[in-house]
Amino acid sequence: MTTIDTHAAGAAGGVTASTSGGMSSVADWLTTTDHKRIGRLFISVSLVALLGVVVIALLLGIERIDGEAAMLDVNSIPQLFALYRVGLTFVVLVPLLLGIAIAVVPLQLGARSLTFPRLAASGFWAWCIGAVLVVISIAANGGPGGGNSKFVGLFLVSHIVLLLGLVAAAGSLATTILTTRAPGMNMRRVPAFAWSALVSTLGLLLVLPAVIGALIFTYVDYRNGRIGFGGNQAINDWIGFGSTQPATFVYAVPVFGFAAEVIAVASGRKLPMRGVIFTGLGLLGITAALAGVTQQPADLSRNISHMSLGSWLSDVVPYALFNLLPVLGGFIVIALGALALRGGRPKLIAPLVFGLLGALMVFVGIVANVVYHVGDAQLAGTVFEEGVWLYIVYGAILSALGAITYWGPKLWGRLIPDKMALPFAALGFIATVLASLPYLIAGFAKQPANASEFDYDGPQNLWNGLSAAGHLLMFITVLGFVGLAARSFSKGTAAGDDPWDGQTLEWATSSPAPYANFADVHIVASPEPLLDLKPRRDR
Repeated sequence: MTTIDTHAAGAAGGVTASTSGGMSSVADWLTTTDHKRIGRLFISVSLVALLGVVVIALLLGIERIDGEAAMLDVNSIPQLFALYRVGLTFVVLVPLLLGIAIAVVPLQLGARSLTFPRLAASGFWAWCIGAVLVVISIAANGGPGGGNSKFVGLFLVSHIVLLLGLVAAAGSLATTILTTRAPGMNMRRVPAFAWSALVSTLGLLLVLPAVIGALIFTYVDYRNGRIGFGGNQAINDWIGFGSTQPATFVYAVPVFGFAAEVIAVASGRKLPMRGVIFTGLGLLGITAALAGVTQQPADLSRNISHMSLGSWLSDVVPYALFNLLPVLGGFIVIALGALALRGGRPKLIAPLVFGLLGALMVFVGIVANVVYHVGDAQLAGTVFEEGVWLYIVYGAILSALGAITYWGPKLWGRLIPDKMALPFAALGFIATVLASLPYLIAGFAKQPANASEFDYDGPQNLWNGLSAAGHLLMFITVLGFVGLAARSFSKGTAAGDDPWDGQTLEWATSSPAPYANFADVHIVASPEPLLDLKPRRDR
């Protein structure tokens, strides 16, 4: 089914009404219901926030180089770790990928607008206000481990507001994908990125309300005796499941959808075995979402080979379901997507490099998570989990930069030159490995998580120094990319309507896309409607 009006007049009228006023005023942006603007607001604010959070990550990395000397106030360390974790997850990762999807997916579906656009716009402002209040509360000695009672409470409330905003935006996007598609576009014909966005948003609608519920219980307990939930010192124990694995897999699902799509475009071929790829995306997202909702640890106990059959099964079945199935899902997408590259000469475009490297980094994090949950590895409570988390978050950010490079022409009308973007893909890849891999090694050396004072055998200065260098390189990558994008999208080369020789409907409209997206309603007969209209090549 589709809710798209098949008469084109409404679309044309929308274009005229929106573009006749020339430059948009501040009030237009504050009250916008255009999904492209809402998405760009999410993207812009989250990228600015990313720079700030990476600075905090760098400071904590430097603090951990010498596990005995203290550069930062020791009492502020728990709050900084909380800001680092919440910031990268809910102020950067989720809204950045969600913003890209909000801006692009309605175009891919042939829709004129987002379903419930005011809900999505309200979601942005709730998220933005909540994020600002989270930062203020932690700066005022609130948050986990904070000493100011009022600002600890503000942290909990503002965190709820932040997540409610993300839920509202995710609900609007999921409804759009399910109901507002071009005639002929059934769920088997939606683009890979749109499908991955649907899986991710449905997962968000499962996981985030569970985190909000935990925050509400924690807040009520904090205001009334602090007996059941342990007060400010135990906040992370109750809400931490939302910003760690496997919940982060749900947030990163669009990374694999983008990789599959850009591989097909770079190769000029149709995606092979689309149904299997969609199944892989579903395995990756839904199993991780269920693990996040149930808060099932899914660990293998130590000495599991000596257990009885019943005890063995009670450990192995949840472990395989929540840790191994996401690996299988990610592997399916990467392996089958790579088939489109085999036997041909794909175009080496910057979005392809960003997309492949980002998906690879996220996949490494998913695989490393399998090791983390093996009891005999004894990695619980170490920085190994932080290394896994950084692989996923920084890998997803790398992919998001590629998505901005790829769809930026459709949103701004101008291109980022490949030769100038490719070095940032390489630098971001190096930054992700340097920030993440040393913590996997330090985890086996039993370096404690969320601690700045520790001592263990081994080159602890080396591992923490390399990770700090990785955060510094990521800051340089993002800052340089943002500067390049700002210059290219304002003064760069005009993109044209279809600069990448695309396959999906967003490339069937002008660049930048008008207010109502399309002057005519497109009727879809295959998953690659634009490719069908172009001269036939070896596909």
